[in-house]
Amino acid sequence: MAKKKPKRSYVQQVHVKKNRSVSDLLKAMSNTGFQGKSLAVCADTLEKMFRDKSTTVLLGYAGSLSTTGQYEIINWLIENGYIDILVGTGANLSEDIVDAMGRHYVQGSHRADDVALFEKGYNRYYDVYGREDDYLEMTELIAGFMMGLEPNRGYSSCEFLHKFGVWLGKKKIRSIVSTAAKHKVPVFCPAIIDSPYGDAALIAKSKGFDLVLDGVKDYVEFMQLSEQVKNTGVVYIGGGVPKDFIQLFAVTADLLYDDMKVPNRRGAKQREGTNETYYPHKYAVQITTDSPQWGGLSGCTFDEAVSWGKEDPAGAYAQCYCDATIALPILSQALAQRMTAKRKRKPWKGVF
Repeated sequence: MAKKKPKRSYVQQVHVKKNRSVSDLLKAMSNTGFQGKSLAVCADTLEKMFRDKSTTVLLGYAGSLSTTGQYEIINWLIENGYIDILVGTGANLSEDIVDAMGRHYVQGSHRADDVALFEKGYNRYYDVYGREDDYLEMTELIAGFMMGLEPNRGYSSCEFLHKFGVWLGKKKIRSIVSTAAKHKVPVFCPAIIDSPYGDAALIAKSKGFDLVLDGVKDYVEFMQLSEQVKNTGVVYIGGGVPKDFIQLFAVTADLLYDDMKVPNRRGAKQREGTNETYYPHKYAVQITTDSPQWGGLSGCTFDEAVSWGKEDPAGAYAQCYCDATIALPILSQALAQRMTAKRKRKPWKGVF
């Protein structure tokens, strides 16, 4: 008896068409190869994730992308309900404030004379320049907010950033944290001190104010949100601390409870040798320039994460190895064309 031949999907050529939408172009790219195909699969996976009403979406926003014209995309994602929880780097959640205050970043060159830039008061982010006096003004703005808080009281980053976002909103400063505060999206920044927020704390300290940010309280508050979710989908722009923090949401929230089970959650998985419970992410998308072979988490594949219980092997996940300043605008524009209505955001109880 002759064996059946395996079903094959053939590569199809991309044809140039006038007035073609980004969404349609990505659909054509899904029949190609390499990272063009991966980007198209990311778009399809995001659409599935956002259309799944049982899924809570967590977005990790790493690096220093807010200096490169990307932060309004994050605002758009928040405003349209595509983010239920945001985890960012301190850089991304502060450097956007410079632009939101009416200051600007300058297009430049990576071949610049860096000695001359320093002398003229500019800091270089590859081919973008930012003025140090603008950066300091932003830092002093944060310090001014800090000194209005309760001294020696432990704040989680989520609590701190929500209050800061409300404060910025009253000043009409449209940043990521003010947009998130307006729409009641929790924002966590587990490495917040490694940023202008840490510098602002030093300024506040010089004026006699002691700010206390409690990392353990932050972690507990984050993990407690697991009680209010059914399924999770994760989106990583870059990797780093935001990715690791969110990945742990699937595997360590159970440690908060004596029986190692998250209340109200179903579908827990277990493994040999432990009574821990795991709640793998149902969907996962990542845009990264890091490679997996070096062993770091930023480039770690979702296949590898399955062995940890972080991703569901029966779920949908896709990674594209690409510069986020290329992929994020393309994916967001495609979503705007595919999703005809705002997504209904997850309502949180007891968070704010």
